[in-house]
Amino acid sequence: MNWKKRTISMLTAVCLLASVAIPAGAISNEEIKAPAAVLVEAQTGKVLYEKNPHEQRPAASITKVMTLLLVMEAIDSGKIALTDTVSASAHAASMGGSDIWLQQGETMSVKDLIKATVIMSANDAAVALAEHVAGTEDDFLRMMNEKAKELGMNDTTFKNCNGLDEDGHLTSAYDVALMSAALLRHEEITEYTLTWIDHVRDGKTQLVNTNKLIRSYKGITGLKTGTTSKAGSCISASAKRGEVSLIAVILGSSTTDDRFASAAKLLDYGFANWSMAAPETPILELVPVKNGMKSSVEPETLANPSILVPKGKESEVASQVVLSESLEAPVEKGQVIGKITYKLGEETLLESNIQAKEAVEKITFFSVFQLLCSCMIAF
Repeated sequence: MNWKKRTISMLTAVCLLASVAIPAGAISNEEIKAPAAVLVEAQTGKVLYEKNPHEQRPAASITKVMTLLLVMEAIDSGKIALTDTVSASAHAASMGGSDIWLQQGETMSVKDLIKATVIMSANDAAVALAEHVAGTEDDFLRMMNEKAKELGMNDTTFKNCNGLDEDGHLTSAYDVALMSAALLRHEEITEYTLTWIDHVRDGKTQLVNTNKLIRSYKGITGLKTGTTSKAGSCISASAKRGEVSLIAVILGSSTTDDRFASAAKLLDYGFANWSMAAPETPILELVPVKNGMKSSVEPETLANPSILVPKGKESEVASQVVLSESLEAPVEKGQVIGKITYKLGEETLLESNIQAKEAVEKITFFSVFQLLCSCMIAF
């Protein structure tokens, strides 16, 4: 196949193809008071800061991010509903740590159990939800670990659904960012993550959010805190300003104040240094088709992609279009016929396939005969 290259200057910028961090010149590792941390742009997955991002560590109740992700997926698929009534099992009622003191046989709606899991970080509520989705916590754990593999969480093994300390129950700051981004795609989760105070049991039990940042940080959207003796103080803090959506993960801080301060510092750094651009898609010429029922095919690609831009670097980025000079029929709809590459200097930032907008059949005696017949009938 012959190719031709056309280079077009455009307003565009950095987008993740690999999880390599840009050095955070404005932040030193000493400023982040935790053994492991990461800052990620949620839409692109771009890593903006990292400190031991793949170090396997317990993450306490941040585990519930995965639990909630599977619950939201079950709701979306119609497997369960917010109005479902759940009866607490003996196993769910036996959980210690942070809980809402479920009694065996007590009933509560899925919505109230989500409230308790998100706002109060209730371990018993998380188990009740897991059992409602999968039947048993063990079956739910299989779902959690399968989902972790699907998301590329290579540092993670779940041993329970609520984050209580257990040998082998480990994740990493990077993996927490991955599952946090997946949960944030269910926008309705912020109905719970941004609630400061709520109640269950007809107002008898008060729930107070464990994430203090929702009352102090501009643009905060969530997401989850966690604390145990092994994990230390942890947080996955998400925030959005304009089109930039960030996730700051802090694992193992010695105090709750340190985790909040470190998360806020990372978010501040991200918003100060990055923005999103939506460059115009370049005009693409028709591609000639040989031996086809049509002489050409229209190319198409992702329209105005959102691309993460380092502030001040917008004008330095170029796009390169590589498009087939001609195609041999048959051409399938969606067939890749080229690509657009966005670059900053020598660094490839984002590649977008160019596809055939429609199919073009190969010309045959039968196809020509059919065309002639249709023309004669029309005449």
